[in-house]
Formats: sequence, C-alpha cells, structure tokens
Amino acid sequence: MTRTIFWHRDLPPLDAEIIGDHIVEATSLHVSGRMDRRDELWTRCEVDLMTKVEARIREEMARLGGRYAHVREEHIDSRHNDATGEAWLAGRFGYTLYR
Repeated sequence: MTRTIFWHRDLPPLDAEIIGDHIVEATSLHVSGRMDRRDELWTRCEVDLMTKVEARIREEMARLGGRYAHVREEHIDSRHNDATGEAWLAGRFGYTLYR
C-alpha cells in the first residue's frame, strides 16, 4: 500500500504540489472513568482517536482531490462528563494537502 499520510518530520515526495492547509477534528470512543496520560484508558482512546483522524484525513483528501497529507500539528485534550462518568479524547490536527 502506498503511503499517503505523513506525520510531523516525515515528508511527502519532493514532486508533490501543495494544495492548501486544512484542519480536521475527531473524538475517540467514550470510556467509563477518568484518565491521565499514563493509564490504559488514555492509550485505548488514543489508538481509537488516531484511527479516526487518519480516516477523516483520507476522506478529506478524496473530497479535495489530494494525493498526500502532511500532518504538521496536533492538539489532544482529554474530556470528561461528570453526569455520565465517561471520558474521551478530542483532537485537532493541522495538515497540508498535496497533489
């Protein structure tokens, strides 16, 4: 499978042309309890979040006619709903789209 999403220091092919900069947001699955960066719940949610982000970027690449995406920045926060006792991760990812 040809690589199409490049993270941080990894760069797309040199012949790729920049189309523009974009942002996608995604949230992970909701889990019971609170989490911090060291626990199993964080890791489980992070894996789910990253899977969803890559799917969203692929959708946007198809929609906008891009061949490659270079994720330059990411911001991930944990969220918690006291009423339901659930926690999840929310992420915002800035990327450059290339053709």
